[in-house]
Amino acid sequence: MLCNEFTFRSADGKTDIHAVEWLPAGEVKAVLQISHGVAEYILRYAPFARFMTDRGWAVVGHDHLGHGGSVGFDNTRLYLGGKGSWQYAVDDLYTRRQLAGERFPGVPCFLMGHSMGSFLARSYLICYPGTVDGAILMGTGQMSAAALSAGRAVAIAEGHRVGEQNPSALVDKLAFGSYNRAFSPNRTDYDWLSVNPENVDRYVADPLCGGTPSTGLFREMLGGMRFNQKKKNLARMNMSTPILFISGACDPVGNRGKGVRKAYESFRGAGVRSVELKLWPELRHELLNECCGGEVAEELCTWLEAQI
Repeated sequence: MLCNEFTFRSADGKTDIHAVEWLPAGEVKAVLQISHGVAEYILRYAPFARFMTDRGWAVVGHDHLGHGGSVGFDNTRLYLGGKGSWQYAVDDLYTRRQLAGERFPGVPCFLMGHSMGSFLARSYLICYPGTVDGAILMGTGQMSAAALSAGRAVAIAEGHRVGEQNPSALVDKLAFGSYNRAFSPNRTDYDWLSVNPENVDRYVADPLCGGTPSTGLFREMLGGMRFNQKKKNLARMNMSTPILFISGACDPVGNRGKGVRKAYESFRGAGVRSVELKLWPELRHELLNECCGGEVAEELCTWLEAQI
């Protein structure tokens, strides 16, 4: 597997985005673009990229604004930017898609989003319909419109109080506080991520993972989630684009499958012609990093190749 790293300019006009591509030894039969989650970074997906490149796929991606290597000199970690910066992150996905298209012309391209990256991918499917050949939405969920509006209002108020580039203990507690309680007694603050304790320990030890996102990021993410759920926006998607929802059945982000099923049903209700749902029993948020991550990878690859 060959790995190339480079940068491109973000849609915010000022931040250099760290990007990567993993290439197979032979001909590229298809491209998988990964949209990573909050408080992590794209190089965490190198093991999965190796799995895919061994099967002839090119795997591409980048660090979202405020994550990994995409933290500019004036950009705080875990902060996308000012009001409207969710769209910058969505537009950066499109730029990365265009770069992949130039690099591999005529080759099918798929999008896989995990966690926050799945919500960005859902916004992408609305804003740039028909530009990918299929999408995997992993570790996603669906909250009520009232809960999203209330949470966003708290994030805005806390942003005024502490500064939108700074974290808020109140917002963090409201957003993530219930996640770990479901798995008490807790060994770490991140037990909710994975059944696999080794994965949790690696996450805790990684300086580019974890931490409390800024109030501004929460404001943007909750606004993006609200945007994704509106029927008029869902109607803008390309209904021919095949979609796979996949999540751990015990993932608190997806409300133990209930929120994932609601998202799945919303896509079906919008008229998406090929949409599938898979909940992995007993698994939590980071499916690819569970002890059975190899089996999950096999299932993802099988689905992707079936779409080709």
